[in-house]
Amino acid sequence: MIRTTDRWREANINWEKTEELVSEAVNNEFSNGNSIVITQGFLGHTREGFTTTLGREGSDFTAAILAFVLSAEDVTIWKDVPGMLNADPKYFDNTVLLEKISFREAIELAYFGASVIHPKTIQPLKKKNIPLHVKSFIDPHAKGSVIQASVDHDANIPSFIFKMNQVLISLTPKDFSFVVEENLEEIFSYLSRESIRIHLMQNSAVSFSFCVDADKVNLEKIFDHFTPQYFVKYNEGLELVTIRHYDTPTIERVTIDKKIFLEQKSRDTARIVMKDVSVL
Repeated sequence: MIRTTDRWREANINWEKTEELVSEAVNNEFSNGNSIVITQGFLGHTREGFTTTLGREGSDFTAAILAFVLSAEDVTIWKDVPGMLNADPKYFDNTVLLEKISFREAIELAYFGASVIHPKTIQPLKKKNIPLHVKSFIDPHAKGSVIQASVDHDANIPSFIFKMNQVLISLTPKDFSFVVEENLEEIFSYLSRESIRIHLMQNSAVSFSFCVDADKVNLEKIFDHFTPQYFVKYNEGLELVTIRHYDTPTIERVTIDKKIFLEQKSRDTARIVMKDVSVL
């Protein structure tokens, strides 16, 4: 029922055709007296009839697609966690359930690396203000989380997102000229061609630094490409922590016994690239 482009594992939705196909199929089921309709997630099809897949979290995305085209009252997604937590229990003790957060906050958390909900699942629901409930199939009667329009609860609890095994790469022009738009255009073009996603970046007058997953880059290729024009430096074995709604105690808590390589702060978000001093 879901019409897509033919981009493998990242197919884009033809919303108009999908709405037509879904509405026809579902309305036929209801008109035949059925009160429940069961379907699979993750899969779509091209105009030519070839099967496609929707990529990471494609089943959750399917629920959002169906909810959007049918103007559903709400969506519930069942997970093996209590709901949206303020940190990954693998890296953080005493996690806290985020009982109610806004669509915007959920998208921010997902963008920075929170793994429970993918941003593409939230976006169509936000457009029609359809609440998304995240509940546990291990404890079905527990409260869970709800993602909805109100931002009133977003800043109540700090959230922490950890990305491990990061590498920080710094490029400095060999002629010590300023890093300007032409340099950035060439750098971004190369990273895009190599499908390297930047998690954090920062530039000064004469250098540009970016943090990426170590297992997604070939450092030798990066050296070969940039060395003719740039001095290339890097640090491996790093971790990147993002703190939403931070304060001084939360930053101090996560940076104990860490060496900080790079730090950025905005009004709501602090991001820190760091490494255990014990492994320096």
